[in-house]
Amino acid sequence: MRYASRILTSALLAATLCAPAYAGTKEQLIQLQTSMDNLQAQMQRMQQSFDERMGVMKNLIDQTTDNINKMNQSVDVLNHGLQQQQQASGQQSDQISGQIQQMHDSVDELKARIARVTKQLEDFQAQQQNLQPGASTTQPPQGGTPIASNTPPPGFGGSPANAAAAPPPDVLYNNGLRDYNGGKLDLATQEFGDYLRFYPTTDLAGNAQFYLAEIMYRNGDYANAVKQYDRVLEQYPGGNKAASAQLKKGYALLELNQKDAGVRELRALTVRYPKSIEAQQAKDRLRRLGAAAASAPAATTHRPR
Repeated sequence: MRYASRILTSALLAATLCAPAYAGTKEQLIQLQTSMDNLQAQMQRMQQSFDERMGVMKNLIDQTTDNINKMNQSVDVLNHGLQQQQQASGQQSDQISGQIQQMHDSVDELKARIARVTKQLEDFQAQQQNLQPGASTTQPPQGGTPIASNTPPPGFGGSPANAAAAPPPDVLYNNGLRDYNGGKLDLATQEFGDYLRFYPTTDLAGNAQFYLAEIMYRNGDYANAVKQYDRVLEQYPGGNKAASAQLKKGYALLELNQKDAGVRELRALTVRYPKSIEAQQAKDRLRRLGAAAASAPAATTHRPR
């Protein structure tokens, strides 16, 4: 009990310095002893509460980490299955790719939850470390502001006023993903658009932008889909949807009968993400188009906006 020791040491020092004043007063010495006992009891209760909350936080992190490991194992199994079916039809490849995307989405959500729990744990530890020696002996130490489980970490999302008017980011994103998978594309468009408006800097913002492009692709609006895929590549180049966005941008260009541009995009993908599943899909599509994959590094073809 590091904090209790500090406070008790300070209290004992104060008692020593004040000893001459209390030397002849038995009643005051008894009051001092009672205050010290109360202070020690308060420190014990505080330590017990801290240990309990730390245990809950660590248990949540352990459980979420186990879930991520299981998800990663499932993704590996799907990746292996896709590699074995490279010679199969493009439709089968797209189906497996969709399953992989869903698995990646689940992993992203779990990672975001771990980040929130970790931030809450760090905030709680900081509150404990900021307790100052010499706290009141008649009032228990006051804790910091409670941490809500559905509150995004500082620095996430848009302006405070806008974020306060929106659902929590995980709720808004999950609603959009659910409606997208359920075929409610208009509703999903609104939800993903709101997500980008209120929480443009979260880890899942690139995913939301990707699904807006996917909705346009599904609706046959290939020209606008290309623009939306470009936004994923330009604004979220390090996101896990960048390879998928470049692959689908190439597909959209082919649908627009822009074969040369589509082939360039697919070739650039195989160079930029050579070990990705999307690179294998791009090579399969290039082979069916009668075009060879790129053999040397090539720049991406999306234009800065």
